[in-house]
Amino acid sequence: MTTPAVRFDHVTLEYGRRRIWTDLSLDVAPGSFIAVLGPNGAGKTSLLNMISGFYRPDTGNIVFAGKDITGARPSHVAALGIARTFQNIALFAGMTVLDNIMLGRHVHMKAGVLSSFIYWGLAQKEEIAHRARAEELIELLELEDLRKQPTSGLAYGLRKRVELARALALDPKLLLLDEPMGGMNQEEKEDMARFVLDVNQQWGTTVILIEHDMAVVMDISDRVAVLDRGRKIAEGSPGEVQRHPDVIRAYLGTAKERREAAAA
Repeated sequence: MTTPAVRFDHVTLEYGRRRIWTDLSLDVAPGSFIAVLGPNGAGKTSLLNMISGFYRPDTGNIVFAGKDITGARPSHVAALGIARTFQNIALFAGMTVLDNIMLGRHVHMKAGVLSSFIYWGLAQKEEIAHRARAEELIELLELEDLRKQPTSGLAYGLRKRVELARALALDPKLLLLDEPMGGMNQEEKEDMARFVLDVNQQWGTTVILIEHDMAVVMDISDRVAVLDRGRKIAEGSPGEVQRHPDVIRAYLGTAKERREAAAA
């Protein structure tokens, strides 16, 4: 039996007096592409925050590649090979595209400050190798003409692309994407979807995607999990989930509720 890339084992999360998650169990297969859907406030970002180490579940366990990472520090989680993007762009605005991407290589850098002074050649060789990897990502995400530009001057869609590149600079085994296409026009969404699919299919990177655009999710995902009010209400292929009565109810309401809304 294949070990899941990520397993949520009866996880409960509370914030103050509010219960975000109730007894969540979910397995994500290695190399798969799973999308997580749900209305606002359903707990989607909290799911990524628990994997990333920003939140600690109140009960249950989170296991990554067979290792229990429940409550692990974000730095430890990153070192294991888990990278993420954020709903609100978190780039260093005064730094160039290349420098922002290079920051994503920090977990792979062995030459510290002291060794850089003692043996400058070691640090220089490492810098060249990491820069070469950053350049590969710049080419992959079609940012060649922008490498020396500060990210503060880039259009929104391009900044989203740089943030993806920085996450990929970690060479992740698991990529967590929090609404990577939010606020984009249709052409930008199609480009982002193409880049993410390439990473999943060509690199074999496991992807967990949070996204509001139902059409995008259904088009690119292997599996879909749907959340509502702190619970998983459906999981399956995109086609199975679209037909699930609980999903239809959560997104569209019952026939009676739709009639009442139309009459209001």
